[in-house]
Amino acid sequence: MIKSMTGYGKAERQLENGRITVEMRSVNHRYGEISVKLPRALICFENDVRKTASERLKRGKIDIFVQLDAVAACRPPVVNMPLAKAYFDAFSSLREALGMEEPVPLALVASQKDVLTVAEGDDQGADMRDGLIAAVSDAVDAMEAMRLKEGAELVHDLQMRRGTLASLVERIQEQAPAVPREYAEKLAARIAQLSAGNMPDESRMAQEVALMADRCDITEELVRFGSHLVQFDSALDSDEPVGRKLDFILQEMGREVNTMGSKANDGEITTCVVAMKAELEKIREQIQNIE
Repeated sequence: MIKSMTGYGKAERQLENGRITVEMRSVNHRYGEISVKLPRALICFENDVRKTASERLKRGKIDIFVQLDAVAACRPPVVNMPLAKAYFDAFSSLREALGMEEPVPLALVASQKDVLTVAEGDDQGADMRDGLIAAVSDAVDAMEAMRLKEGAELVHDLQMRRGTLASLVERIQEQAPAVPREYAEKLAARIAQLSAGNMPDESRMAQEVALMADRCDITEELVRFGSHLVQFDSALDSDEPVGRKLDFILQEMGREVNTMGSKANDGEITTCVVAMKAELEKIREQIQNIE
């Protein structure tokens, strides 16, 4: 199924010691680019988050935001006794050096960094990682649902425009054989006018018309354009990311249309070529959003 590169997904996971919320959004981009913003407690899992997302999101600029609402663990504090004693001795030496008589407050020692810590359970890291990856996967599911929905709308629009291109090609195919005939009529009328009504040499006329027909022949371009339409249809039916492939096919279509316009010396064909260029440009804008 065709997927859009634009989407949004959100998911939450409740853990024993908190709640993880994951939000992600994506916009169109030539390549796949993933940006991850994690709280400090989860930074060590950045590669896991990026890998989980990149396995399913192949193209687009994707921003992932993770929020952790932690709940204080019901575990007793752990005293770093050697560190506490070192702080107490340092404060006592400072008190004696300054000639102060007040005792060193226990609160002052206990407030120093790493004197009192809360021990983490052995399984807390694994629990955090599993909950985070599960939330990321759920958010990707939500984003993929939106991207698929928008992709279906894009396919519908592209199929309509593809039908318009096919109709214009049919008009050109019908008109192309008339180009040499109309040229012959105009050439004969012009020569007769310049030669005071005398008929031109028929063999010379046939030669000129043949040269003109060869220069204006767009059969090869029409055949190649038809082949590109078949490839276009095949890409729209693919289950793989086809944004870049469609972009390449569109470039080849544009090349054939430009050649038709430069070779076919006919007003009707020129009108069709202009209309085809306009449709190709609209298609180009749409496929920029396809993964």
